[in-house]
Amino acid sequence: MRFISEYRDPVLVKTLAERIRRATTRKWVLMEVCGGQTHTLMRYGLDELLPPQLELVHGPGCPVCVTPLETVDKAIRIASQPGVILVSYGDMLRVPGSNSDLFHVKAAGGDVRIAYSPMEAVKLARRHPDRQVVFFGIGFETTAPANAMAVWQARKEGLRNFSMLTSHVLVPPAMRAILGSPWNRVQGFIAPGHVITVMGYAAYEDLAREFHVPIVVGGFEPADLLAAILALVEQLEAGRAEVQNAYSRSVTREGNLAAKALIEEVFEVFDKKWRGIGLLPQSGWRLRPEFAAWDAERVFRLEESGAEEPAECIAALVLQGQRKPSDCTAFGVRCTPSSPLGAPMVSNEGACAAYYQYRRHV
Repeated sequence: MRFISEYRDPVLVKTLAERIRRATTRKWVLMEVCGGQTHTLMRYGLDELLPPQLELVHGPGCPVCVTPLETVDKAIRIASQPGVILVSYGDMLRVPGSNSDLFHVKAAGGDVRIAYSPMEAVKLARRHPDRQVVFFGIGFETTAPANAMAVWQARKEGLRNFSMLTSHVLVPPAMRAILGSPWNRVQGFIAPGHVITVMGYAAYEDLAREFHVPIVVGGFEPADLLAAILALVEQLEAGRAEVQNAYSRSVTREGNLAAKALIEEVFEVFDKKWRGIGLLPQSGWRLRPEFAAWDAERVFRLEESGAEEPAECIAALVLQGQRKPSDCTAFGVRCTPSSPLGAPMVSNEGACAAYYQYRRHV
């Protein structure tokens, strides 16, 4: 705890905030990509310490939020079948599908279990050879190594009753889509520290050069985020656009080479649909053909089906930094954590959930 408390030190936080105020002479719009960073900003009121010229908007870095509606529907269909144990991260249970969610499937008698690691699902497959065990493997690059290892281990052991419903997305293509949009307002990015701990930041250098936008890798404690904001402001004020590492205690340029090699062995890149946003080129990972026997979509012969988001939900605009959660007319009224219209109100990394928890009474 001492190590963490150093990055929550109020004196350090106030010093960084003052340095940001002194450095800022113009209006700038910054985006924190990761939903975990959004929650830190809201929880500690860091945005309220910033000068009025700085505006923070929130990015698509919430894996639960961008998991396609159709994929949630597939998980519901799998979990509703007899003889199946569906294992998922906890915040996926209340994410609304087209007509239901996994929580209601569980309440109706479906065997839906919460886990903190995909290896728990592998263990269940060993213990229950007469059941089909499916892990709902979602996430960005952060969770990809563990999910890849689970599939790799299942193949090694010949566990044919284990499979994974995979919905992995990649950060750089999403940032490219935001920067290439005619409605983009973002002038600098706080890049997600956990993702880049795995992948390194070399891939972000092309984005910085191509779009002339500064990108600073940030952590998740108050001092981490203010240090990243300060670095962005200093670059913007000086007219520079570089990738900078403000999370060096965790991040290197190359990333985790062993984890990247495992991901490459198990997954391949493809054009991926993001919930509410649409199809983004080369923005997802799926299991390679040699792992088809452990691909739940193939095992259960799931077909694609169209699904529409509630018309009132503006989650897609929130995830692209074009709107704030409080701009939504349903926010806190017809859309709450117990009765959500969209995934960002459910996930513990969702911007709407952060506003509901920390800002709805302001």
